[in-house]
Amino acid sequence: MIKRIRLSFKLSLTILLLVIPIFLLSLGLVFVRSLDDIRKEAMDRAENVLEVTMQRVCRYLTTVETATDINEWLVNQYLEPDSIVALTHRLVRLNPHIDGCSISMEPGTFPKFGRYFSAYTVRKGDSIETVIEEPYEYFDQVWYKMPHELGSSCWAYYFDLADSLTLTIDGMLASYCRPIYRGAENKFIGVISTDLSLLHLSRIITAEKPYENSYFMMLGKDGEFFIHPDTTRLFRESIFSVADPNGQADMIALGHEMTAGKKGSMAVIIDGVPSLVCYQPVPGMQWSIALVCPESDIFKSYHRMTYVILIIMVVGLLVILLYYGRLVRREIRPLGELLRKTQAIAAGNYEIHIAMSKRIDSVGRLQNSFARMLQRLNFHMGSIRYMADKARVRNEELVEATRLAEEADRQKTRFIQNVSHQIRTPLNIIMGFTQVLHDADRLPGSEGSLREHLSEEEMRSITDSMKHNALSLNRMVQMLFDSSASGIAEEKDIQRKEPTKVNDVARESLDHSRLYNPNVSIQLTTALPDDFTIYSDGHFLMISLRELLYNACKYSDGQHITFGIERCGDEVRFTIEDKGPGIGDADRERVFEPFMKVDDLSEGLGLGLPLAKRHIENLGGRLSLDATYHEGCRFFIDMPIGEPSETDEQPTPSTKEHQEQTT
Repeated sequence: MIKRIRLSFKLSLTILLLVIPIFLLSLGLVFVRSLDDIRKEAMDRAENVLEVTMQRVCRYLTTVETATDINEWLVNQYLEPDSIVALTHRLVRLNPHIDGCSISMEPGTFPKFGRYFSAYTVRKGDSIETVIEEPYEYFDQVWYKMPHELGSSCWAYYFDLADSLTLTIDGMLASYCRPIYRGAENKFIGVISTDLSLLHLSRIITAEKPYENSYFMMLGKDGEFFIHPDTTRLFRESIFSVADPNGQADMIALGHEMTAGKKGSMAVIIDGVPSLVCYQPVPGMQWSIALVCPESDIFKSYHRMTYVILIIMVVGLLVILLYYGRLVRREIRPLGELLRKTQAIAAGNYEIHIAMSKRIDSVGRLQNSFARMLQRLNFHMGSIRYMADKARVRNEELVEATRLAEEADRQKTRFIQNVSHQIRTPLNIIMGFTQVLHDADRLPGSEGSLREHLSEEEMRSITDSMKHNALSLNRMVQMLFDSSASGIAEEKDIQRKEPTKVNDVARESLDHSRLYNPNVSIQLTTALPDDFTIYSDGHFLMISLRELLYNACKYSDGQHITFGIERCGDEVRFTIEDKGPGIGDADRERVFEPFMKVDDLSEGLGLGLPLAKRHIENLGGRLSLDATYHEGCRFFIDMPIGEPSETDEQPTPSTKEHQEQTT
């Protein structure tokens, strides 16, 4: 009972160890892909919002520019103080986007006003006020000096310390300034400027946000903040002054990108918050607008979904564990009953009855085999009793037969000893590691899962070693079958000439060799195109190539193995070369004899090269060892290109089964 439970537990654990990594890997790929899709969707969404905002700002600024430009001629047409005052009022009243307008004249334009004349209209809520400003030296102000020096219209921003008009936050203004020229000589007589409140502009820009905590910021040409949620930074600080050059290199890079007038997006940590920033310059200006979207908002639903999926995954794994445990126990229950009955038979009780099973799986077939064995055993027991009376007459014949049987038994024993010696090592390794995995969760006083007792590196080493030795056992069993009479007969029956692409056969042989030697480096070079075809049995050609590659990996340093393919006349030559101890001259012919090994203590059955040579010769080719090469071993396989046979037929079902089993 204990053994049966342990077997079921081991089978369940093995299945879970195979299923869980695949499940977790698939889930991880889905999460990574979802993360990339969400990030891309957030970037597209932010870029669309920024583009719409930029279009709104451009329309706003264009409206201000157009309103200013089309009214500039009226100043020249009606160059009188009262007309200029009325014109500033008209501009603000007819254009709701304009928060203020001033027309400032050159000294002496109107002698009765002396050196200074500047009319200003300001919008205060729903009312509009127009005044002639008190005399002050406005000629040095940036909104007057810049268009005068440039001789063309331009945008200027400045900081009004007085803030007497209470238009903006802390007196921040953006003005579109246009110089006024009079007469054919284009004499400069003043500046007409239309003012925007940056508070007003901020409301326009921040009218739409893609996420709850996202926000806009606008920088000037030197990186100073024009628009920012933290109003204490406006006009007083820049993106370069608030960023630490050592710890916030990404923010410095963002500042350089924006001040350089570039468009793009990047991930930046702003004030300790990882964010996605999309930015682009304002056309025709030295300003740049950025939309900052915190990643906590972008991935909010993603993280919520992660917690739900983790809970579902844990519950699902527990359900799978319980289901597979019950399934495995139910499937192997007949084995326990069969064990008890066979133990009774071994004790001499032949009256035990083993019923035939209707199951068609391996357990059912095993039970039916034991049932038939018991029936035949009972039949033969009766025959033995009958033949015992005649045994005395044939004593002399039996003595001779016994002697021959003993000799055959000794030969069989030697063969079995050789085979068992080669099989015992990988089998012991697999059994040892299986016991380690079995006992790891049953250490005295231990709690938790197997992963808490063994590190991932130890688990990977154990499973890799078990896989390698299992593959070695499979290889030796297949060699024994191929060397048997049944294997020889079957090989002759299934050989056929079919189109075989040499490069595909070489690559498949190379991939198979890496199963046994994952850390070995093999260089494949071919002088033939991928569609080059010979007519031969690709299955047995691949078996021979695998064996040569296996020996090259096994008996060399594992780092200087070359696999070459070239055409030599009407033949294709496969060359497998390694750098290792090589084979002595006295042993060059013996290595192709069955069960012969250069070193009796070395690993293997002594069947690899003989079987490979037999396969190649049956296909009409040649397998040879290069006697001129002394740095290791170099084997040649020369295969005729051949032509398709008119009698070739499709593989029979038995042929396909053999090829699949061998592969």
